[in-house]
Amino acid sequence: MILGIDEVGRGPWAGPLVIGAVVLGGKEIEGLTDSKKLSKKRRDELDVIIRRDASGFGLGWVDASEIDEIGLSAALVLATKRAVEQVKVPYHEIIIDGTINFLKDTSKAQYVTTLKKADLLIPSVSAASIIAKVARDNYMIEQANLYPEYKFGSHVGYGTAVHRAAIDEYGVTPLHRLSFAPLAKYRTTVPVSEPNTATGRNTITSKQIGDEGEKAAMQYLITQGHEIIERNWRTKFCEIDIISYHGDTIYFTEVKYRKKDDQGGGLAAITAQKHRQMKFAAEYYALKNNVKDTNLRLAAIDVSGQPPVVKNYLKLG
Repeated sequence: MILGIDEVGRGPWAGPLVIGAVVLGGKEIEGLTDSKKLSKKRRDELDVIIRRDASGFGLGWVDASEIDEIGLSAALVLATKRAVEQVKVPYHEIIIDGTINFLKDTSKAQYVTTLKKADLLIPSVSAASIIAKVARDNYMIEQANLYPEYKFGSHVGYGTAVHRAAIDEYGVTPLHRLSFAPLAKYRTTVPVSEPNTATGRNTITSKQIGDEGEKAAMQYLITQGHEIIERNWRTKFCEIDIISYHGDTIYFTEVKYRKKDDQGGGLAAITAQKHRQMKFAAEYYALKNNVKDTNLRLAAIDVSGQPPVVKNYLKLG
């Protein structure tokens, strides 16, 4: 009953940091090893087996904006805590790959052993590295569909020549870690721009900025454990910015963007009338998609700044 812990995504220029935590509970799974030594196909196969057969597992996500805000070291601690909180089965020892005890300031510190190359030696740590790697890679592949110019599916955020060339041409996105030295010059610039033929200068439209705000909100929900079902779901009667699934509940989230922090709270735009519209949209979605025996809940996310950053997340009931 060992809780194995490993991280993925410490070094990339873009994308989240992900910590995997797994208790195998005596289950023997053939082929477990450091995720980097496995082919993508084999990782995907083992990911399914681990999630099916392990006694318990968790994934802790910290997104780029959080890394920029608190730093990488604190982000590793935060992601580890988030992963461990999701593991509900008993265990008698915690083994963390590497030399740093990310749980040293918690009540679990006394149970921790740190071990170099634990992902090669300890099956539960190997399993943790695999589920974290697969989850993060799949997330970056999804982002490649939203940001095709950056080819996130191939380099998953690392500073490759292709990635650097895309940044030079298009700028940065909400996925990029602006606290990393190679990207520091972009801290005060617009995330993604397009040429303005009238002026010859690069500009960004209100629609683009709003779209970037929704992407930041979606990324935030994913780091909180949500599975995205729909984005910008629309009918002729109503629309919903983000629909996601978490636990036993489907969340219908309205995203409110404001360019600057001093423009007032974006959540103030959730008036009684807007709340009724959101409720109708959620009920209509459930009816249209034959959703039964599932909790439905409204939520709102307040996003501001450039690049957009989530400021508040409110569950409306």
